[in-house]
Amino acid sequence: MKIAFYGSSLLSSYWNGAATYYRGLLRALAALGYDITFFEPDVYDRSRHRDLEPPDWCRVEVYEATPQSLLDVARRAVEADIVVKASGVGYEDEALLLEVLRHARPDALTVFWDVDAPATLAQLRTEPYHPLHRLLKRVDLVLTYGGGDAVIEAYRAFGAAACFPIYNALDPLTHHPVTAEARFGADLGFLGNRLPDRESRVDSFFFEAARRLPERRFILGGAGWGDRDLPSNVRWVGHVGTADHNAFNASPMAVLNINRASMAETGFSPPTRIFEAAGAGACVITDVWPGIDKFLMPGEEILVVRDGLDLAEVIAQLQPPDARELGQAALCRVTAEHTYAHRAAEADAILRRYARQRTAEAAE
Repeated sequence: MKIAFYGSSLLSSYWNGAATYYRGLLRALAALGYDITFFEPDVYDRSRHRDLEPPDWCRVEVYEATPQSLLDVARRAVEADIVVKASGVGYEDEALLLEVLRHARPDALTVFWDVDAPATLAQLRTEPYHPLHRLLKRVDLVLTYGGGDAVIEAYRAFGAAACFPIYNALDPLTHHPVTAEARFGADLGFLGNRLPDRESRVDSFFFEAARRLPERRFILGGAGWGDRDLPSNVRWVGHVGTADHNAFNASPMAVLNINRASMAETGFSPPTRIFEAAGAGACVITDVWPGIDKFLMPGEEILVVRDGLDLAEVIAQLQPPDARELGQAALCRVTAEHTYAHRAAEADAILRRYARQRTAEAAE
C-alpha cells in the first residue's frame, strides 16, 4: 500500500523532536512492504541542518512554505491508499489537513497522527472553535505517539472515530552502544531544545542539581540555550545531530530525561530520548510520570526522580559500575520489547484493518 505522509521533517532533527520517531517507524513500515512518500516543508532553517540524506526506503519531497506549494503537495494525496497528516508540521497545519482530506481518494484511509497529543488536546479544550474540532470528525483514524487510555478517551470525546497509541521505541540501526568520547564526558547529560513549556522544568531538575553539586560536571545539548545564564559547571554544546546522539548518551555517567509538563501529567508518553539513550546502553534518569513501568522498570532499568533535590542526591550517590549495570539492563529490555519493528507490527495491523474497512465502505 502507498502512504502519503505529511510531517515536520524526516531529513532534519533540528528543532524537530519527532525526527527519530518518524525515521524508525517509517523505515520499519517500509520493511513490511509499504511504499512511503514523506512531504516536509522547508521551515525553521532545517534544510541547513540536515542530518539524514534521503533514504532508499522512503521518498522525501521538500516543499516551500508557501500557499501554492502546500496546495501542490496536498493534491498528491490522491496517489495514496493511506493519507497521514501528522501534528506539528510547522506551516499552516490546519490548512494542510483540510487540503489533504479534500484530495484523498474516497476509498483511501485518512489518519491524523499526533506526535504531541497532550498539547493538542489541551489546545482543543481551551479553543472550542479550533478547526481541528471539525476536521477530526472527517478522519478515519487517530494515531498518537503516546498517552495511554487518557488520550484515547479524550480523542474519542472530541469526535475521533478511533484512536490508538503507537509509542516511541528504539531503532537499533541508529541508536546503539559506542565508545565514550571525552567531548561529551560528564557526570550527567541532558539533551533537549529550549522550549517555553520545558524550560522551567529543566531549571527545576537539571540546573537545580548542577547548582547543588558544584564539584560535578554537567553537559547540556540542544538548540536555543545560547543566551541562557547557566551554572558554571554546566557546559552547553549546542545542537547535537542524530549522528552524535550515541556518543552523547554513552559518554556521561548518566543521562537525564525531562518531560514537558503536559506529557508528565498525562503519562504513558515516553519520549524518543529515553529509548535512544537506553539503546546506547546509558544509565537513564527520568522525571516521574504515570506508566513508566510499562516501558522500563524503575530502580532496575531506569532511575526516577521527583525534582532537582532528588536528582542531586542520585548523582551524588551513583557510582559508574552501578550506572553501567543499569544501562545494560535498559538496553536488554528495549531491544527485546521496544524496537520500531515491534511498533510497526502494531501499526501495520491497525492500518490494514481500517484500510480494508474504508475500502468496503467506499464500495457500498
